[in-house]
Amino acid sequence: MTEPSAASPHSSNQALSGIKVLELGQLIAGPFAAKLFGEFGADVIKIEPPGTGDPLRRWRVMRDGTSLWWHVQTRNKRSVSLDLKSEDGQAIVKKLVAEADIVIENFSPGRLEKWGLGWEDLAAINPGLIMVRISGYGQTGPYRDLPGFGVIGEAMGGLRYLSGHPGESSVRVGVSIGDSLAALYGVIGALLALHERARSSQGQYIDVALYESVFAMMESLIPEYDAAGVVREPSGSALPGITPSNAYPCADGSEVLIAGNGDSIFKRLMTAIGRADLAEDPDLAHNDGRAKQAERIDGAIAEWSHAHSREDVLATLEAARVPAGRPYTAADIVADEHYAARRMIETITTAEGRKLKVPAVMPRLSRTPGRIQGGGPALGAHTRAVMDELGIDRETQDALYERGVLYDSEHGQ
Repeated sequence: MTEPSAASPHSSNQALSGIKVLELGQLIAGPFAAKLFGEFGADVIKIEPPGTGDPLRRWRVMRDGTSLWWHVQTRNKRSVSLDLKSEDGQAIVKKLVAEADIVIENFSPGRLEKWGLGWEDLAAINPGLIMVRISGYGQTGPYRDLPGFGVIGEAMGGLRYLSGHPGESSVRVGVSIGDSLAALYGVIGALLALHERARSSQGQYIDVALYESVFAMMESLIPEYDAAGVVREPSGSALPGITPSNAYPCADGSEVLIAGNGDSIFKRLMTAIGRADLAEDPDLAHNDGRAKQAERIDGAIAEWSHAHSREDVLATLEAARVPAGRPYTAADIVADEHYAARRMIETITTAEGRKLKVPAVMPRLSRTPGRIQGGGPALGAHTRAVMDELGIDRETQDALYERGVLYDSEHGQ
């Protein structure tokens, strides 16, 4: 464990202050995991290829030549640009590993081994090292070497089949949920390993597969199939077997989401919509009975909601203490008073001096909360500083820049 250097953007009083993380990944899963460490004070050093950097720098909507996503995914990190394929670059990584607590990577299995940077290589340098390895199918098994992005993991994990309406093509969730879930499991694994290392002084690696991270969220999918032969099918906006929980139309063409599946909540909901007969029906007193009559219940709610504006529907249900809401767009989120009161959107200043709204840090810690230290760094912005920290003299650094092993925007290759 090391204290943050003067070049590090982190203070010494956050939850993960003193933890050094080396990020060897790119795009989503590995960098998302490393981002969470950086938000809580870890010194995250991100390794990027010279010249091009992480491809995420050019994904989705751009401003000032950089992806706006970049300023969320790479905040609180230091960018070191070096050639991992070169022997000199690999030697520098090994120096960094000797001082690191955690390495996070999401290359295809076997790639780091080809460069002499696999688990066995790195653990020999630093026996206390914790290594998070995120891949499509995991480090073992017959699918190990197949390419696997998040959407493939979502499909194999069972989520994609359930997404959409019966009889229609499946749809994907509108964000890279498979990658993000894998990142979260990677972080959980690393924190568990850190806790265990305090007792044993030994490191270990965490093997995270995208499809397994999705599969782990699939609730009762497998036991229902095993014990009852039930293959869960897509159900649109409803939540099968949990009634009522669905989207319902309003008079103005919009929709509301209503979750009235608690026993007492169901009674309040039925009373609020003028259906005391359903509220007092003993067959509907508990969820198992309601699930058998989901179509009847959904029909009653839809008939009521369709006769009222969305504002009136939400006001009525709020008064009745029934969970209800509407689908939020980005504009809705930015304008919402509760988001503002909870400070869930922060404004940062990017390296170009531009203001930018970004999501705040989660989870919330009462005494040592996470922080945002500006936006994502320029490619290789911290290469010199980190090389200095490693004790590599400037003459050697200059030679490495000249040969294209090191890179930053000022010195180039």
